[in-house]
Amino acid sequence: MRSRLPTGRFSRSARLAGLAGRTVVNRAETRVGRRFGGERAQAAERARQARLAERYRRVMGDMKGATMKAGQILSFVDMDALIPASQRDMFQSALTGLQDDVPPLALEEISGVIHSELGAPPERLFAFFSAEPVAAASIGQVHLARLGDGTEVAVKVQYPGVAEAVRADLANTELFAGAIGTALRFLGPRAPRIDPRVLAEEIRDRVTDELDYRLEAASQETFHALYEGHPYIHVPRVYGELSTGRVLVSDYVHGQRWTSAITAPPDVRSRWGEGIFRFVYTSLYRHGLFNADPHPGNFLFHEDGGVTFLDFGSVQRFDDEQLKAMSALLDATFASSATDVTRALKCLGMLSGDDASALDHERLLDFYRAVLADRVSPQPFTFTPQWAGEIVAHTYQPLGPWYDVTRRLRMPKQLLYLNRILIGASSVLGHLYATADWRAIDHEIRHGGPPATSLGRAEANWRARRMDSQGVRETA
Repeated sequence: MRSRLPTGRFSRSARLAGLAGRTVVNRAETRVGRRFGGERAQAAERARQARLAERYRRVMGDMKGATMKAGQILSFVDMDALIPASQRDMFQSALTGLQDDVPPLALEEISGVIHSELGAPPERLFAFFSAEPVAAASIGQVHLARLGDGTEVAVKVQYPGVAEAVRADLANTELFAGAIGTALRFLGPRAPRIDPRVLAEEIRDRVTDELDYRLEAASQETFHALYEGHPYIHVPRVYGELSTGRVLVSDYVHGQRWTSAITAPPDVRSRWGEGIFRFVYTSLYRHGLFNADPHPGNFLFHEDGGVTFLDFGSVQRFDDEQLKAMSALLDATFASSATDVTRALKCLGMLSGDDASALDHERLLDFYRAVLADRVSPQPFTFTPQWAGEIVAHTYQPLGPWYDVTRRLRMPKQLLYLNRILIGASSVLGHLYATADWRAIDHEIRHGGPPATSLGRAEANWRARRMDSQGVRETA
């Protein structure tokens, strides 16, 4: 357990530079080894790759902040269809540890933050406070506690000095982007061509918002109110009187973590997958909201098929016109109308008039039919990691088979988060191998179609009861 988070610009820059330098040396050693070949050279290469992957995990985990957030994103970008399994598995298995197995800070460091924010140490504020954290992430760690009445709560505490650490990382934009770039290059020559600077800027915006837990608390309270009493979607309530800019207290929820969930029986995994799909797209199309960080560490899975959603530090909002255009793009794709696909993209600001004139509109339609294959394909459809990897290739690989289309498409900054939803949710559902009639569920969500599944019927009954008892509106 670490006693102090490194925050100085020089020390953090040195660690980032060390990662980049070690990667360069590793690649040089690999090239020399391949010239001589043989089993011993291959074994040495595998050992070097394993050591470098573990170095990325350890350094990113220790540094936390923006650097660790980059590692979390890279850990769940599906490469299954893009690079050799030996490289992919070693690197991603190491970085996957950043989802829920992160080196925490010592208790005295965390206690100091709580005392500073709430005016008393945790042993005076709570009847019980766990010495060991139950989770550690890029910005803070979570401890189990109990209130005086016995209620279990999760106390999320921001790492002391993490704001300074984030500023130190982001002040070195070139070096930070360079570290991301070397990680991508390590994945192999066919890795997706994500611009490291764009990814660095996106991480900067997200992490900056996440530093203020008051924003996260407000977003979580909104989602909790929208889904309170829901039969299979759960959002913990927030205790506002115990929450500040650096401390967030909410109900503690017991559930299975990701590594356990992916080994569950197929029907259970499909139910969980449907619940995640419904949460993501119901929140978006009915409430104009979505949580823009859909990675596996933010879910808890329950034996009854329910899912608890955690971490609302990066929530985006869309207005009615944007939602209408996004929905029109889906409907045009399903109807195989190239003209309407082009029109919807123009409305979203993703396609200029000149680019629209230069594009083959039927080719553009084919591109979106491929991206939305989960709903265009014959139903029921099974998500797989391989298919999710193809989505990454479609979206981020400019020299791939759809380069003539992707080079013409623009991505307004707010819509960058939609790519994260498409890729992140598809990756999660892919690793669950979730199977359902996604087209019918989508029609139910966006157009008020009849319930397509037992989960749809349970939700319809819940909504009817809420309307009868509270007159709850369908929009946030």
